[in-house]
Amino acid sequence: MSRNFLLPPPIDAYADPGTPPPGSGPGRFLWWLLSSQPHRTAGGAMYGSVWMVLLTAPPYFMSRAIDDGLVPGDMTAVAGWASALLVTGVFNAWVSIMRHRTMTRLRMDARFRVVKVVIRQAVRLGAALPRQVQAGEVVTVGVSDVRTISESLTMVGPGVGAVVAYLVVAGVLMSISGPLAAVVLLGLPLMAVLLGPLLRRLQGAEGAYRERQSGLTARIGDLAGGLRVLNGLGGKELYADRFRGASQGLREQGYRVGAVTSWVQALGVGLPTLFLAVVTWLAARMAAQGTISVGELVSVYGYVAVLVGPVAFFVEGSYQLSRGLVAARRVVRFLALEPAADTGTRDAPDGPAVLRDPVSGVEVAPGRFTALVSARPADAADVVDRLGRFTVADVTWGGVPLAEVPLSQVRDRILVADNEADLFAGPLRELIAGRREHTDTAIARAVHAAVADDIVEGLSHGLDSPVDAQGRSLSGGQRQRVRLARALLADPEVLLAVQPTSALDAHTEAAVAARLRACREGRTTVVTGTSPLLLERADAVCYLVDGTLAAVGTHRELMDGEPGYRALVARDADVDAEEAIR
Repeated sequence: MSRNFLLPPPIDAYADPGTPPPGSGPGRFLWWLLSSQPHRTAGGAMYGSVWMVLLTAPPYFMSRAIDDGLVPGDMTAVAGWASALLVTGVFNAWVSIMRHRTMTRLRMDARFRVVKVVIRQAVRLGAALPRQVQAGEVVTVGVSDVRTISESLTMVGPGVGAVVAYLVVAGVLMSISGPLAAVVLLGLPLMAVLLGPLLRRLQGAEGAYRERQSGLTARIGDLAGGLRVLNGLGGKELYADRFRGASQGLREQGYRVGAVTSWVQALGVGLPTLFLAVVTWLAARMAAQGTISVGELVSVYGYVAVLVGPVAFFVEGSYQLSRGLVAARRVVRFLALEPAADTGTRDAPDGPAVLRDPVSGVEVAPGRFTALVSARPADAADVVDRLGRFTVADVTWGGVPLAEVPLSQVRDRILVADNEADLFAGPLRELIAGRREHTDTAIARAVHAAVADDIVEGLSHGLDSPVDAQGRSLSGGQRQRVRLARALLADPEVLLAVQPTSALDAHTEAAVAARLRACREGRTTVVTGTSPLLLERADAVCYLVDGTLAAVGTHRELMDGEPGYRALVARDADVDAEEAIR
């Protein structure tokens, strides 16, 4: 027997996870996880079966020691059977260790495999991800569901072993007493009948709980990201009341899950014990009637007592499998999402060209610095999404429908820089440079243009300093400048920046506006916002009302000729003045 067969090879966390069968349901997805590692699956089933079967050996050895040794007074036979019991116990301890190692590797492989296919799907969806699924859903899948799925695969080891041991004991009891064997064989189907409705009810309650949990997780993320805004608008208490209500709803659903779970676990302990009592009572009556010997009575009790463990394993495994199917259903649903279809077949314009959004009426001239102003920031952001092809629309680029240009060409030349774009954990240098190689000089220029020199200088190791995920180790203004530096370093032909200075004080904002204009001189640049410090630098300002273009001109022209624009921008000017005084 080779070493590799005794213990399957270690897990390669970076290997290709493979591809689940298309259109697979939760059960088929779990089977894919097992069939992707056949050696561990077979090894876990084998070790689990051998371990469970050998647990039934002690009652047999004890019965033989009694009937062949103690009753006739043959101490040699007693010693022989005791030695066999010792050897079997030592060997089974080794089998138990191998079973545990194999099943641990099987579960870890499944966990890594699910995480990798989920991450691959998230990357594949790209910008379509937040539009199709809430952040809380992804978090729940990546944390809770992955663990639940891996734990459900325990059925392969102890679960299969429990069924094999059950059948072996039934066969052994057949040689002792047919009625006892019949009772044992009928016990497991009876328990399945009793547990089946509970497990189906558990799946429904668990599914509803997971849905509520993902929604609440998304709310927590929204709350953490927008607490300052809620405070400013006076909506913190309203949001807190809604969150409290949702939290109480989740708790009530958790009680429902707990109620069903408690019945399943209680039956998992109670039914095997009741089963033991019934079989022991029948065997005792047979021994009293002389149908079976005293040694056989001891062995029957031992067999059935040992069966309590396998049956409990089977019940627990059924419970874990039920929860695993719920979790796998969520993963399968996430993997079934599709990104926006890329049907582009026409080439993009050869050089800088006009971007036109017919929905709003906005036209972005090439090589100019354009600002979008709206009383509702979401309206300006929607225009940017359409111009950047993150929303399907009839936008044209140099007369060519943007939707007919291959997405790869659009992404190479048009960059949307959102003020809440993700920041991944890692050194600040990698955070700014992204996936492409850049010289230190180029990085320094981008950092300077984003007025982020103080951030680099304030960190202990400069650009090599580690930054937490989402930039949690930085302030809001620092995160915004890091995002801007990353966008400027990419140096796209067209830069669409959403609220690039919204979290900055007036002094820093004025410096960012001046350097941003200088850095992007001669390149097409679009910014959104209402700060006059930024708008004064724009070649053209597009004033939007209800998402539609109302006026175009320079900042000064609109201040003089558009009362609505003047009132909107003057409000921000007052805020900037107060910040400057402070």
